[in-house]
Amino acid sequence: MRLICACLIAILAVPAAGQDRPLPDYATFMAEARKRLAADDVRQSEYVYVATQRQQKLDASGKSTKETLDVFESYPALPNEARWRRQTVKDGKAVSPEDLVKVDRERQNKVFEYAKRLEQNPEKVRAAEQKKRDEGRRDTERAIDDVFRVYDIKMLGREVMSGYETIGFSFTPRKDARPQTSDGKIMRHFAGKAWVSESEYEVVRLEAEAIETASFGLGLLARVHKGSKAAFERRKVNGEQWLPARATYTASARVMLVRVLRIGGTSEFSDYRKFSVQTDTKIGKPPG
Repeated sequence: MRLICACLIAILAVPAAGQDRPLPDYATFMAEARKRLAADDVRQSEYVYVATQRQQKLDASGKSTKETLDVFESYPALPNEARWRRQTVKDGKAVSPEDLVKVDRERQNKVFEYAKRLEQNPEKVRAAEQKKRDEGRRDTERAIDDVFRVYDIKMLGREVMSGYETIGFSFTPRKDARPQTSDGKIMRHFAGKAWVSESEYEVVRLEAEAIETASFGLGLLARVHKGSKAAFERRKVNGEQWLPARATYTASARVMLVRVLRIGGTSEFSDYRKFSVQTDTKIGKPPG
C-alpha cells in the first residue's frame, strides 16, 4: 500500500483552486495531512482482522464465469516478517478443524523460535529489526519523491464520499516524468482520483486506472492492460484509526507472455480489534 500513501501525499501538495466556499488553508491542511499519512500495513500492525476475498474470472464482456471465496484471520507479524494469515475458508469451503490445529501449531513453533533468538542475542535481533524498519521508511520516502516527479495534480473540489465530506483531487502522469524507483515507474501507467476527509485529513477513497499497458517483472511475469481498474476505501474504526475497509479491481493481464486473464475481485476488511497476547483466535465468523 506504499504506492497509495505516496499518491495521497502528492495530491495534497497542490495549491487549492477557487470554490464557492473557501477551501481550508492549504499550508495548514498539508501539514496536518502529512502527520497522519502511513501505509496500510503500518496502520494495521496493531490489529487483528478478518479479510474476505472474492475473485471472479471474467469473459470478454466482463461477466463473471466463476467466483472463488477465501477468508483469512489476519494477525500482526513477527518482526521482519509478513502478517500471519490463518485461512478459515478456502474456495468457499470451511477449513477443517484438523488443518487449523496444524497451522496453529506451526505458527506457535515460529513464535517460540523467535523468542529463543531474542533471548539468546537480543542486541543482534533488535538491530536487524531496526535496520529493516529504517529501510522501509527510506523506500517510502523515495516513492513519495517519485510521485512529485510523475504526477500532474489538480484539485477538483468538495464532495461527500461514503458519508464523509472530502476534498477530491485528480492525478495524471506527466509525459516527461523520470521516476527513480520501481514504484514510480509503475505510477507512470496509472491515473485516477482521490478523496481526502476535510475534517480528519485522511484518505477516504482512491481510484486508479491503467492508461496504458504496465509490465511487471521486466515484462516477463505479467502485463496489465490498459483499462484495468482498482479502488481502495478506508473507514475510521472504533473511533481511533482509519483502516482499510474495501478494495476492488477489474483487470486484463497477459501472464508469462502467453495466457490472457480477465479477472475481478474484492477484498473486505472487518472485525478489527486491537491485538494482545490474550486475543482469541476466533475473531470473526466466515460469511455464509
